[in-house]
Amino acid sequence: MAEAAPAIAARPDARLWRITLALFLAGFATFSLIYSVQPLLAPFAREFRLDAAASSLALSATTGALAISILAMGAFSETLGRRGLMFGSICGAALLNIGCALAPSWTVLLLARGLEGLVLGGVPAVAMAYLAEETPPERLGLAMGLYVSGTAFGGMTGRVAMGVMTQLSSWRIALGVVSIVDLVAAAAFVMLLPPSRHFERRAGLSLVTHLSAWRGHLGSPALTMLFLVAFLAMGAFVTVYNYVGFRLAAPPYSLDQAQIGLIFLIYLVGMVASSWAGALADRFGRAPILALGALIALAGLGLSLSQPLVLVILGVAGLTVGFFVAHSVASGWVGRLATANRSHAASLYLLAYYMGASVLGSAGGWFWRWGGWPGVTGYCAGAMLGVLGLGVLLGRPAPEPPTAPSP
Repeated sequence: MAEAAPAIAARPDARLWRITLALFLAGFATFSLIYSVQPLLAPFAREFRLDAAASSLALSATTGALAISILAMGAFSETLGRRGLMFGSICGAALLNIGCALAPSWTVLLLARGLEGLVLGGVPAVAMAYLAEETPPERLGLAMGLYVSGTAFGGMTGRVAMGVMTQLSSWRIALGVVSIVDLVAAAAFVMLLPPSRHFERRAGLSLVTHLSAWRGHLGSPALTMLFLVAFLAMGAFVTVYNYVGFRLAAPPYSLDQAQIGLIFLIYLVGMVASSWAGALADRFGRAPILALGALIALAGLGLSLSQPLVLVILGVAGLTVGFFVAHSVASGWVGRLATANRSHAASLYLLAYYMGASVLGSAGGWFWRWGGWPGVTGYCAGAMLGVLGLGVLLGRPAPEPPTAPSP
């Protein structure tokens, strides 16, 4: 695929913008479906008589299943193709989300959310691979940043809309409305996205072939560190958004559901930051911008410990900017380093990403129970310090091979 780069670079910008807009919509639909339940954790806890950690399973069931599904879907896309798989995944997940709105019990809701994660795995890894194949190398950082902006917009819209609609009607109606909007987004996506020009369908790939591809990527120290970046950064990000609603619903803030939902408008700064970070990484290098994202997130976490509401919101905004900077840089970097079997590399990155959301996000409930907001903040700061350390390691020049002694 590497030899096709000159042909890619020669395309008109119109096709590139169609690709970017279509994948923006795919990111929007995917993340609004995944995170539509996040502002509902407190209502779930009340209606189904759960504690904060148990209610977070509504999100963790989806992200955990998604992490597993991504590996399989990334492999299937090598034989099934990219475009149709993404479209089918969005539609199937939206229909399952409607099922969540109709769920008669907590068990049924969790089952539907888990199945939604399995179905939705066809979008994230395939989208990263499609972009890496169809985008000129010098424009990949910007294109990936805009795709991540779509995920930010979807995450924000799903959360804000859910908070407001739940306050005005009920969480069941809100889930149904978000799901219908995402079905419309899926239709627009499939009409906009051009068929792949540089994807080569590979029929009859065996399990051994897939395992060999994954093993090859895990053998790369740089790729492995980027996978760890995804795990730690996403874990910290999801943990903060899982439990900030519980903090803001309690005294002295006592915000209602619509007011808490509006907090997710902070995602707008994440959208800007991801596009900005992708362009800066193309210009100044990826490692410095990745480390910068971690530092911004750490500063935001520290600020969120303040008592005034405006400083808490600014702190969460800082974490959001830092996360999207780190994620935009790391995801684009994976596409550059993986010159072969890109969908396998993307699936490993996203496996780590969603496992961070599922495992670290749920474990954050223990820190909330044990230490309140300071406990959550310390836990997330530890994860972002790990991201900072990985950014420093990734920025070190590769050691030169030893010089043979002179005869």
